[in-house]
Amino acid sequence: MFSGIVERTAEVVSIRTDRQNKDFTLRADFCKELKIDQSIAHNGVCLTVVDITEDTYTVTAMKETLDRSNLGLLREGDLVNLERSMKPDALLDGHIVQGHVDQTAVCTAKEDADGSWYFTFEYEPQGAGLCTVEKGSVTVNGVSLTVCDSKESSFRVAIIPYTFEHTNFCRIEVGSVVNLEFDIVGKYIARLMQNYMK
Repeated sequence: MFSGIVERTAEVVSIRTDRQNKDFTLRADFCKELKIDQSIAHNGVCLTVVDITEDTYTVTAMKETLDRSNLGLLREGDLVNLERSMKPDALLDGHIVQGHVDQTAVCTAKEDADGSWYFTFEYEPQGAGLCTVEKGSVTVNGVSLTVCDSKESSFRVAIIPYTFEHTNFCRIEVGSVVNLEFDIVGKYIARLMQNYMK
């Protein structure tokens, strides 16, 4: 379980393909605190640590994850947003995030708001609950954000300078592909309504 509050970014230092899987090795300053089998969200995707060195660690993404997220587009040198799992006694500063990316979206606009930024993202509607609501929560590349200008297949978010500087939003441009995780509460309500209407 995560909160969508990114701890830090890390650089991808190598990518290895193993059949339909990809192993990503990242350089991070908290490697001495990690252990094998630990879960870390990478651009919002929960992945398991499978190897650790002094200053790098490795995670594996399977085909399903690569198909549903932007991880398959990563290249060496790219920045990835990282968040370690929440501790039971931690404050929930963002919203409930599972680390299970629903789909990707494309950035269609980036606007300077005189100190902050507005980013607009478009996505293909793929089913009940995979939507946004005005002032609701959405996770973009693992960052918990508040939705504004919610439409059927797009939404806009406002990014403050701290978030811009401390996540990979500093590298998102028009045309960039990002990961989306829609609000889990909304997904459950949509499923219950579907069953109720049958």
